[in-house]
Amino acid sequence: MTAEHLAERPIRPFISPNTPHIAIAVFTKEEEEEITHQEMTRPPPLLLAALSSILLVVLVLPSTVIFKTTPQLVQFFTIQQPPPERTPTNPVPAEARPTPKKTAGNTTIQQPPAERTPPNPVPGARPPPPKKTAGNTSTDAEQGSEKPGPYHDWEHFDADYNEMMRNLKIYVYPDVHQNSSPFSNIFLPRTNLKKLGNYYSEHAFKTALLSSPLLTSRPEEAHFFYMPFSINLMRYDGRLHSVESINEFVGQYTDRISSEFAFWNASGGADHLYVYCHSVGRDAASSHEGLLNNAIQVTCSSSYSQKLYVSHKDVALPQVWPRPDPADRVLNPPDARDRLVFFAGRKQNARVREKLIALWGNDTSMAVYSNNRSLPYEEGFRRSRYCLSVKGYEVNTARVSDAIHFGCIPVIISDYYDLPLNNVLDWSKFSVIINEQDVEFLKEILLSISEETYLTMYNNLYLVRRHFAWHTPPEDFDSFYMTAYQLWLRRGLHRLSY
Repeated sequence: MTAEHLAERPIRPFISPNTPHIAIAVFTKEEEEEITHQEMTRPPPLLLAALSSILLVVLVLPSTVIFKTTPQLVQFFTIQQPPPERTPTNPVPAEARPTPKKTAGNTTIQQPPAERTPPNPVPGARPPPPKKTAGNTSTDAEQGSEKPGPYHDWEHFDADYNEMMRNLKIYVYPDVHQNSSPFSNIFLPRTNLKKLGNYYSEHAFKTALLSSPLLTSRPEEAHFFYMPFSINLMRYDGRLHSVESINEFVGQYTDRISSEFAFWNASGGADHLYVYCHSVGRDAASSHEGLLNNAIQVTCSSSYSQKLYVSHKDVALPQVWPRPDPADRVLNPPDARDRLVFFAGRKQNARVREKLIALWGNDTSMAVYSNNRSLPYEEGFRRSRYCLSVKGYEVNTARVSDAIHFGCIPVIISDYYDLPLNNVLDWSKFSVIINEQDVEFLKEILLSISEETYLTMYNNLYLVRRHFAWHTPPEDFDSFYMTAYQLWLRRGLHRLSY
């Protein structure tokens, strides 16, 4: 049939007997006259029955029907209206919801209550979970809050975290206890951690693990095996010192444990881990193929632009300076912060720092210093709303945890930084992340943040502080247990029998 014939044929709707949808039919002129004649001669009872059927079908039609016709093919499809959206609750940890206290003009300033320091757990015992609400099995965190919290999904994380606390086990190779070894200083835990500065987290993980209930002396029940050498201590050991010597030492150590113990060979090293904060550590595995490709780096230098760091295999370690417990420090409230921005650091470590100093070093509203700063370091964090963490030699700096510790919103200007705990924490809810190339828009970006958004971020910052602190023995949800949770998510590897 030609297109001309089709154009002459009238179009009539009809109800298909096999489906509750309206379709479109095309008839010839003779067919149209025949149908019209049949309809005119049809007895009234049949017409009433047909109308009743039409009414019944229309009532069950979907809410929206869209018709499409072509000269040769009739098409139809149904669009189902989606259910009304439900705004998910945004939980916050138990006992940590800030309450209104001060006002400035018409803006309510959220001042968090004083933190309560949890009792130190008995060594070998599981730290106490968040308290339950009276008359309810859910925690305060699970009940949510009116404003977005700093977690992606607190309820899921809390349940999985509690399972980890019940089941995760980590075995440490015995070198950590052998005083007679000529390199015992490389393996033994440090007793005085206060002078370790940027490398504090590397040692704090070891001391926390050795005093935690996650430690096991039974390798057959271990999920992971910890190789306790310290890259930081190798760096300052005259027998090693150089990058090449450290790489060779780490490779030989891996060969030794794989020959003396059956655990490495059972998994090819995929359930083994080593921890470091010194930047030299990122090359330490380069002389051993299995260590490089299979073992887990737990590192402060978590840059996913480098081929030696694999984000789905390795773990970003919070880089924390040894500071007093944040539970013992009352945060300076927002209305007492008279500086917009604070930064202090050496500009020669990166071009982005040089650009930052050149652009904003003379701005009186922004305390941006390279060398001769008039504002003491800690005072700058206390008195400023936003504190910059700008890429230096590495993507990471301890300024992120310093800002969190002092209640200053971190502004992270560092491309390719695999942020610590980012599968649990929504960093956009308590920090500002700016591309290095956009540093010239820094002030404009920060001034565009509303007072309400700033206060929400400030309150969320209060909630995440406990995740950026180390304790010995470790305390619930601190840096050690949060890092252990990242390992927990990488468990479940297939092994050969020992």
